[in-house]
Amino acid sequence: MELRQLEYFQMVCRCNSITKAAAELHIAQPSITIAIKKLEDELGVTLLDRTQRQITLTTEGQVFLQRIDDILNRLHDATVEMNDYRILQKGSIRIGVPSTIGTFPFPNLFARFQKLYPHFKLTVVEAGSLTIPTYLERGDIELGIMITSTISPRLATVSIATGQILVCLPPGHPLSNLSNIDFNELRNERFVLLKEDSYSRQLILAECKKHQFTPNIVFSSSQIETVRSLVEQGVGISFLVDAVAQKHGTIITRPLTEPLMYQIALAWNKERYLSKATKLFIDFVAAT
Repeated sequence: MELRQLEYFQMVCRCNSITKAAAELHIAQPSITIAIKKLEDELGVTLLDRTQRQITLTTEGQVFLQRIDDILNRLHDATVEMNDYRILQKGSIRIGVPSTIGTFPFPNLFARFQKLYPHFKLTVVEAGSLTIPTYLERGDIELGIMITSTISPRLATVSIATGQILVCLPPGHPLSNLSNIDFNELRNERFVLLKEDSYSRQLILAECKKHQFTPNIVFSSSQIETVRSLVEQGVGISFLVDAVAQKHGTIITRPLTEPLMYQIALAWNKERYLSKATKLFIDFVAAT
């Protein structure tokens, strides 16, 4: 049994496709097919059900994948740890950041950290607050900055900021005359929202359900600037965290009568090895 066979098998499981796995690994598709067939022959069991259109795991394959995930995670952690000992003055961190936080507070944190530790490299992976926990648990990233109210028991966090989500209105909108807005006032409005993996979208949809109406969502985007521009042009209303919404003077922002609160937190997988660079960033954020 070879390490590459395990890596190929893991990637096929993640992609649910040999073709997609080959593209991710930048190798020929037959190489993966042969490697997994040899793995099955050596184990004496069938790992993948190939009778359906989409590849699925057999019962044996599901059990084997759990073991392989653990083995490859431990191997990755051991490699990172040894590299820490080899290069004590350098390091890199992959950090997940939603677009809603790309303008606040991450740039400020990054700039100050980089000034203190110019030899460390931060690589940003843009993802929504609902996707980042999955990336952390899989080991795709070391850290995640996300908007959240609940945290997986596998993750540890440091709070960065708290605040509330504001209603964003175009100039001249009738509701702009109010000092705060009852959510029921929004049932006939057109909504411009962030995409599905954003925490704020899920919060707004839950609030609509609570008030017993289905929102008229006319546009979804992962980009704050796109949302802001559409609101400004009167396409619809939106909802942004206060620290971001209040930076855009061309749109009107109002709090909700019953505030929707949020927390921005730095999170990491407490079951994984943390490199010295990662620990340093956590300590830096905690002390900020």
